[in-house]
Amino acid sequence: MSEQFDIRQANREDAKLLADLAYTTFWDAFAHHPKNAPDDLNHYMRQAFSLEQITAELADTKSIFLIAELDGEPAGYAKIIIDNIEPGITADRPIELNRLYSHQRFLGQGVGQRLMDACFKRAEQENRDVMWLGVWEYNPRAQRFYEKNGFRVVGRHTFVLGSDPQTDLLMKKNL
Repeated sequence: MSEQFDIRQANREDAKLLADLAYTTFWDAFAHHPKNAPDDLNHYMRQAFSLEQITAELADTKSIFLIAELDGEPAGYAKIIIDNIEPGITADRPIELNRLYSHQRFLGQGVGQRLMDACFKRAEQENRDVMWLGVWEYNPRAQRFYEKNGFRVVGRHTFVLGSDPQTDLLMKKNL
């Protein structure tokens, strides 16, 4: 069985595809966690993954979306942001890994790792010195994935899901 795997940079024509993919993958990752109230989750998702919001993010020249496709079907995506930084992160030329999600049915098929590798490659092309991210304190699977890729915890920040202030671990990797 031969699978065709591609990663490409998204463009403005991908806004609907990305909005749908972002909504579905976030829902799959977090909807069934007991710490997430359904109203807060729904409120956040309606704002963060609306077609208008994704279109605006695609128009931002500092934001780069990468789409992973397996046999021509969207399998996951990543979003990195050039020169984005916050307290707790030390860097001259930072890049934030803002999102990295795989479609549920492709989990375990290397989609996340291939996206991560593509983000590292793009960071190198952009001459970045540090990649950083925020990962929910109650997401140990993602934490292990990032640790395996060389990230280490350097602090915490608040991520507001609807009306619920949640704690993310800040992780960074020197490039």
